[in-house]
Amino acid sequence: MRPGAESLAAPRVRRSLLRDASVNWQLHLLLLLPLLYLLIFKYVPMWGAQIAFRDFFAVQGIVGSPWVGMANFDRFFESPQFWTVLRNTLGLSAYQIAASFPIPVILALALNNVEHRRFKKTVQLTTYAPHFISTVVMAGMIMRFLALHTGVVNNALEAVGLGRISFMSSPELFQSVYVISGIWQNAGWGTIIYLAALAGVDPQLHEAAIVDGATKLQRTRHIDVPGILPVAIILLILETGRIMQVGFEKAFLLQTPLNLTTSEVIQTYVYKIGLASPVPDYSFATAIGLFNSVINLALILVVNWLARRLSDTSLW
Repeated sequence: MRPGAESLAAPRVRRSLLRDASVNWQLHLLLLLPLLYLLIFKYVPMWGAQIAFRDFFAVQGIVGSPWVGMANFDRFFESPQFWTVLRNTLGLSAYQIAASFPIPVILALALNNVEHRRFKKTVQLTTYAPHFISTVVMAGMIMRFLALHTGVVNNALEAVGLGRISFMSSPELFQSVYVISGIWQNAGWGTIIYLAALAGVDPQLHEAAIVDGATKLQRTRHIDVPGILPVAIILLILETGRIMQVGFEKAFLLQTPLNLTTSEVIQTYVYKIGLASPVPDYSFATAIGLFNSVINLALILVVNWLARRLSDTSLW
């Protein structure tokens, strides 16, 4: 490039961008709302993260409150609840990923091999529908189904000669109730992504495999599974990045004084400290929430690095 060409190219690029914006202003207008959402609800609240490092008083404001450094974090690390809520959060999230992540993959592979269209659509509708039930309604249904004396599940257990089980008052059963109900609610919806990935698999691969005498199981193993593997890795990375973000609403609604030892996770603990307490401690609650976010960031970085080292697929 001859001298001075770069200085001439920059104004030409700016004019091209302005001309494109004026011609396609409708598309840029559609982009405005998502950008405002990110700015207002994602970036502006970052200003309040400094509350975690202050002894916050509402009347003094964020800047006027005294700076205490890492005192709120030290208080959380030394709290008797620290290991309990951390163990419950990590345990519940790991259990949820291990149990629920393979189900949509298996369901998508099974539906992809179903030839009867009416049966396939019926199964899809049946598995998708629970996703649209709100969390509050879902928690109410779970409480009804698992009620000790009137629940459908306990009535069925008694009918086959087994004793009734107090699901909601047994700490050791809380995680299973949480995870299994989550699978029932969300497995069908997650299947949509994998069915879309399977639709992108080249049909000629299956035709060639059929000519070579491959069975359905062999074609699924050697064609369909590798076809959806990149999508599965990306979703696994994203799920791992949310490993500390256990759904607050469902955990809180299913929580009882008897199962508190396993149902108290970081989100419910932050709510009780920062909002439900007679004397809310905003600084302490913000410090716990910030700690939670840092752990999530570290996990997604590590898992993305591992995915990039072990395969050709990663987020970045």
